[in-house]
Amino acid sequence: MEKIKIKVPATSANLGSGFDCVGIAFKLYNVFEFEKTESGLSFEGCAQKYANENNLAYKAYRAVCEKIGESSNVKIKFCDTGVPVSRGLGSSATLICAGAYAANALFGKKLNYSEILEICTEIEGHPDNVAPALLGSLCASVSDCGEIKSVKFPVSKNLFFTALIPDFEVSTSEARAVLPKEIQRTDAIYNMSRVALLPYAFSSGYPDLIKAVTKDKIHEQYRKKLFKNVSDVEKICYGCGALTFNISGAGSTCLCISLEDISAELSQELAGIENEWRVVPLEVSENGVEEIRE
Repeated sequence: MEKIKIKVPATSANLGSGFDCVGIAFKLYNVFEFEKTESGLSFEGCAQKYANENNLAYKAYRAVCEKIGESSNVKIKFCDTGVPVSRGLGSSATLICAGAYAANALFGKKLNYSEILEICTEIEGHPDNVAPALLGSLCASVSDCGEIKSVKFPVSKNLFFTALIPDFEVSTSEARAVLPKEIQRTDAIYNMSRVALLPYAFSSGYPDLIKAVTKDKIHEQYRKKLFKNVSDVEKICYGCGALTFNISGAGSTCLCISLEDISAELSQELAGIENEWRVVPLEVSENGVEEIRE
C-alpha cells in the first residue's frame, strides 16, 4: 500500500465538567490522503502558510515514522475540510490523528491504538479531543505517569446535539490564559463529582443527569468573558428547549444538548443576533478515524 485516504471526525472537548479529559466525536469530517514519496514533503489543497514541516498532520506522521524506523517522505492531500478551523471542534486533532493513523497504516500497523494515542496526545497536549477522534463516541481519558488510558462509552440515541458556530475565533492560548492558576477546593469537588457521573449520564440520556454533569466551575465562567454576546445566545438556547449550553473545547463554538432537534428554531431565533451564529445539528460518530476505500 503506497497511499491511504482517511476521514477523521470533529470533536467537542470538556462537555462542561470534563475539563481536558472528556470529549465526544461527531459526524463532521476532515478527509486527507497520504501518499509515500521517494523524497521530501509536499502538500496539496493546503494553505501555503501551513504547507511545511510544522503542519500538525506531518508532525504526527513523522513521529510515528521515527518510532517505527521508517522514512517520513510523504505527500499530504487535503481532500475535504468540513471541520471549521479554530472554532473548538477539534480541527487540530483531526490533523494529528490523521497523520499518526496514516503512517501506521502505510507501514504495516506496527503500533496499537494505545501507542498511537500517546503520540497524538504528546503533540496535542491533552487527550480530550484526540481520543474520540481516534476511537469515536464519548471518551474519558487520563494520563497516568505518561501512559494515556482512554475508555469509550456509548451515547444515548435520545440526545440531540447542536453546534453554534460564530464568525469570530477564540485562540486556545488565549482561552487558557484567562484561567486562574489556583481553584478553590469546593469548585474542584463540584467538577469532580459531576465528571464521575458524566459517562453514565450520556449513555443513559437521563435529562436531569445531563443537566447536572455538564455544569462547571473551573473554566467556563472565565472563558465566557472572551465571547461576544454569549449571554444572549445562551438565553435563546434555553428558551428553545436546550438542556445544556457549554463552550466546545476552548471555543468559539458552543454546544447544546436537547431531547429533540431544535436547530431550525435556533436558526430562526439567532438570525438577528450579532456575529452570525451558524447553527449546525450534529450526530454522534460511533467510529473514530476510518479508512476510505474507493
